Amino acid sequence: MTEPGTPAVRRTLAWRRARGPRQVPWLLVVPGLAALVVFHFVAIGFGSYYAFTKWNGLTTATWVGLRNFREIFADPTATRALWNTLELAGAFLVLVNVVGLALAIGLNRALKTRHVLRALFFAPVALSPLAVAYIWQYIFTYDGALNLLLGDLGLGSLQRDWLGSPSFALWTILVVMVWQYAGLSMVIYLAGLQAIGDEIYEAALVDGASGWLRFRRVILPLLAPAMTISTILSLVFGLRVFDQVIALTGGGPVDASETLALEVYQQTFTNGAFGYGAAFALVLTALITVLAITQLVILRFNEKRI
Repeated sequence: MTEPGTPAVRRTLAWRRARGPRQVPWLLVVPGLAALVVFHFVAIGFGSYYAFTKWNGLTTATWVGLRNFREIFADPTATRALWNTLELAGAFLVLVNVVGLALAIGLNRALKTRHVLRALFFAPVALSPLAVAYIWQYIFTYDGALNLLLGDLGLGSLQRDWLGSPSFALWTILVVMVWQYAGLSMVIYLAGLQAIGDEIYEAALVDGASGWLRFRRVILPLLAPAMTISTILSLVFGLRVFDQVIALTGGGPVDASETLALEVYQQTFTNGAFGYGAAFALVLTALITVLAITQLVILRFNEKRI
């Protein structure tokens, strides 16, 4: 019998210690990885197949090749939805990051009540987007809170049907999205600001840098990783917006706020054109993938240059 402490036992223990930490984590990853493959990638594969078919969800799917995609890009409503999606996502990306960064800088160190204010600004992120949109629907209706406030302030000339106006419907959705997700950008930028040491601020002050110069030359470059994360998340949220659109405007008036995600829902579940709806979903997926990867490459390249 091998005695404890002998060379053979020590070699066996050393071998187990060497292999154990590498084997166990992979075993723990397997269930989650399998679920990801089955419920995500396999689902995407089936959806991609149906995008090239004519299918009503009940009968056998008929292969039609690229016909669904030709119809999408020839349909004025679909192209309008594409441009609305791009406009909404671009404006959302800029505004939510500007507001989030401003909140993060304002609540980083100075205020004594900053912890309470951080929680208040982040609270909308935890709410259901659909519930938030219905609350804002009451605010934006013609007899809602916003027009009542404008009337009380003597600004009755500014009153209008915000959700029923083709000129304003899309931008009311933007307001709701920025209000809800600015807190998420704030938290991301706060994490980046907390990682900047006090000695860096002190060195900039000793050098006589003004507030704007410190922001432009010190804070922004060091916030590049946080900015990369926040802008990519903002882009994805903006491109796939659905809850706010269907709750506030339903895509109207006259398709003024129609988006690609709403087209996926309407074509699939309202019109019963599952193949055509899957083609819309594939276009939206490709759009998100291409824009997000392009943005990531550009931002990572800028980070390395700093």
